[in-house]
Parts: sequence; C-alpha cells; structure tokens
Amino acid sequence: MHNSPLGEKEKLHFMNLNGGFVSVIGAGTMGNGIAHVFAQAGFNVTIVDVSLAQLDKAVANIGKNFDRQVAKGIVTEEQKTTALANITTESNIIEGVKDAELIIEAATENIDLKLKIFEQLDMYAPKECILATNTSSISITKIAAATSRAGKVIGMHFMNPVPVMKLVEIINGYATTKEVTNTIIELSKQLGKVPCAVNDYPGFIANRILMPMINEAIYSLYEGVAGVEEIDTVMKLGMAHPMGPLQLADFIGLDVCLSILHVLHDGFGNPKYAPCPLLVNMVMAGKLGVKSSEGFYTFTAGSKELVVSERFR
Repeated sequence: MHNSPLGEKEKLHFMNLNGGFVSVIGAGTMGNGIAHVFAQAGFNVTIVDVSLAQLDKAVANIGKNFDRQVAKGIVTEEQKTTALANITTESNIIEGVKDAELIIEAATENIDLKLKIFEQLDMYAPKECILATNTSSISITKIAAATSRAGKVIGMHFMNPVPVMKLVEIINGYATTKEVTNTIIELSKQLGKVPCAVNDYPGFIANRILMPMINEAIYSLYEGVAGVEEIDTVMKLGMAHPMGPLQLADFIGLDVCLSILHVLHDGFGNPKYAPCPLLVNMVMAGKLGVKSSEGFYTFTAGSKELVVSERFR
C-alpha cells in the first residue's frame, strides 16, 4: 500500500529534501550515527541537544567513525572533510529546527520525553517539515497525536551502528500520508540504506520478532537448559546469526530489552511477551550489559574477548 511509485507532488517534495536541511534531536550513539549518514549523503545536518558536552562528544565520535571509514577505504579523506563540514550543533531547539525540512528525533526511549519533544517540534519546525522518530518500540500514532501534523509524523528506526547497518525500519502511524512514506523510503535509499515499511503495532517488526527470541534465550538460561556460551553458539552456528541473543541483549542494553518487552506485553496483553524474571532481576541489580560492563558477559575496555559473566560460569 505504501510502496506506490512517487507522484509528481511527492517527487517535487523529495527533490526539495535532496541536499536539504535535516535536524537530529539527541546527540547520543543513535543521534550521531544518523547525523553521520545524512552528512555523508550531502545533507546539511544540525545536531540538537541540551548538553554542550554531549554535542562535543558526538562530533568527536563522528570524526572517529569517519576515520575508520577512511582506513577501510569506504570514504576518502576529502569526502570525510566535506561531510564533517555539513554538520553543525545547537543546544537551543528553536534555533536547531527553524530551517529543517526533516527532523529525526533520537532521544532516550522514554514516552513522556518523546511526547514533550514532539510538542516542541510541532511548535517550532516549519509547517511543511516531516517529523520522524527513531523509536524502536513506542507507538508512532501516539507520538503523532502530540502534534497538529499527524500525517507528517513517521517512524525511521535505524539500526546500531548506523553507518554500518543497512536496514531502516519505516513505521507508518495511523495517519501518516503516502506522500510522507514515499518520501522517507526514497530518502533512505539515497542514504544507501534498505527501507522496509511496516505498520504501527507494538514492537513493529524488528522488536516484535527479536525481543521474544532474546527473552526465550534468557528463559533457557534461567531454567538451566544451557549456559550462556552454549545458547549463543547454537544460534550463531546453527542459525547463522552474527552474534548470539544473549550477547546481542548485552549490546542493546538489558534495560532497553526489558522496556520493549513491557511495551509488547502491555500492547498485546499476551503472556508470551512477559519478561523473564532473570532479566527483571539483572536490570534491578544494575547489570545492564555493555553500558554497565557486565550482563551475561563481562566487558573490559579495549578488549574484544567474549568472557561469560562469573555468575553464569
């Protein structure tokens, strides 16, 4: 339904976005990754965050990620310099979005924060501006309802690390127009990404399938069916997954996994989405994975060795 060829109106709007002005709200890992790919594709990008320190850190991280790309021959030194020149930073949201043709919100996965941001974006962004969110689980329809332009609100769920991962899960809210969907699909292709359009139901597609798998892996550990390494090895070697579900959970953040499972459980009211008690306990204990240096594995700065957490040996 949403993959129809671009009409003249849509083409015109897309041409306006080409090389246009994009604002990214949030200077965390996802925000700087999204800014990176847009700047690399020739867009003028403004990263908006209330924290000046976070903005400085984001620009430094983007520079390092470009250095990696140069070292691998993905981009030239000249392309890196041009892309970095496309990026500006702003701590004032009004200034940061005043010229935007597209805004992508990549703030913390917190519904109240996102609703507040979208109210502000609706107030300060140009009337024709498309408002996208990088949420991995929060209802696009609910976010859109906080604005007076529900037809122009869409989900643009990038995968981490953004410069490397090809997928963009595009989520249509209940009111998202076909024109906006088509524009975002074409724009994603321009970034060198592969867009997949889905509809707005809890977990969309990526997390509706991934999180129950991670939860089932945690249940298998909790019930003593197998150890951490064995569970991950079965999925890596048997199912050709690049990393096992427990290692992936550590990288995503166990708190984020728990939050998404709550969204699925609340949204569908189905007990199959209820988070494993072991996951709940680990989050309460502050064992969140990579971000806390321990989850199912322990993580040491500078080391790529996969070491199972002492608790699970």
